[in-house]
Amino acid sequence: MTRRLRLADIERLRRTRGRTVLLYLTDRCPVGCAHCSVAALPAGPRITDHRLFADILAGICAEPSIEAVAISGGEPFAERRGLVLAVDAFADAGKDVVLFTSGHWASGPRCPRWITRVLERSSTVILSTDSFHRAAVDRRRFCRAAAHAARAGCHLVLQLLDEPGAVPFAEEVLRDTLGDDWSGRAEITLITPLRAGRGGGVFAIGRRYGVAELGPCPLTASPTVRYDGVITGCCNESVITGGGPRGLRRRATGAAEVRAALAAFRDDPLLRAVGSVRPDDLVRLPPFAALAGARYPDVCGLCWRLHETAGDDGSRLLTALMGRGGGT
Repeated sequence: MTRRLRLADIERLRRTRGRTVLLYLTDRCPVGCAHCSVAALPAGPRITDHRLFADILAGICAEPSIEAVAISGGEPFAERRGLVLAVDAFADAGKDVVLFTSGHWASGPRCPRWITRVLERSSTVILSTDSFHRAAVDRRRFCRAAAHAARAGCHLVLQLLDEPGAVPFAEEVLRDTLGDDWSGRAEITLITPLRAGRGGGVFAIGRRYGVAELGPCPLTASPTVRYDGVITGCCNESVITGGGPRGLRRRATGAAEVRAALAAFRDDPLLRAVGSVRPDDLVRLPPFAALAGARYPDVCGLCWRLHETAGDDGSRLLTALMGRGGGT
């Protein structure tokens, strides 16, 4: 029986090392928003090496500690073959599936059978919209997507950019779709703009933060696996699409290498430290002392500098720090 994961369940799993992974299924998306944090486009890259993709799925499925797999992109429903294979593989392996989608696929009142099957085998659908989406996914299409997901039994999360009118819009959609008692079957969450991909040219950087103002980043507990075999130590969009330090990226050409990369990121002392130790404690270590006085746009910016700075001595000191109870 598929679990219906609520946001609190998903966050709890994401913050526990080794329990979740994100499958970045495709760089293709029919919406093509001007603010897309991964710069996905209607004709963007997609799966071409299906043997490698099968090995990627096998590697993820073989990891017994992984309880849930989130699937994103791009738009996962733009990659029909890969999405069906992935959802079936994960569901058959007893892993919960969380789908991120814009709902663009809900073009008519009837849900295509293959999409219904994907939804029925998934736990949660995180349905995203904002003012940038609505030129391609209008209210009617968005409501249809919500209705199809709810009818298939998924828990529904409406994820909206934090902009004026977002919450009333989402509440209206859920009332129209599920009725006045929608809160037992759906949730609303607001997200902040991401200055990555095309979003880098749309959203300005806010203020920068001193190290003492930043906290640990628990999302270093949840790596990302791309459809092309690139595996990253976190879900930062710039890292997923090729930016950031090389230490956050590995490449796998088979199932065994997928498992080895996931294990390496799970046990990596620097990622463990960034995920559980206060940054102002980290920069007291000799390898990182020069980072203490700088200001950063977010904890990701500091994490990148830590990775660029760390060498063998940094890893040794971090291992000693974690051994003194620095966290999991």
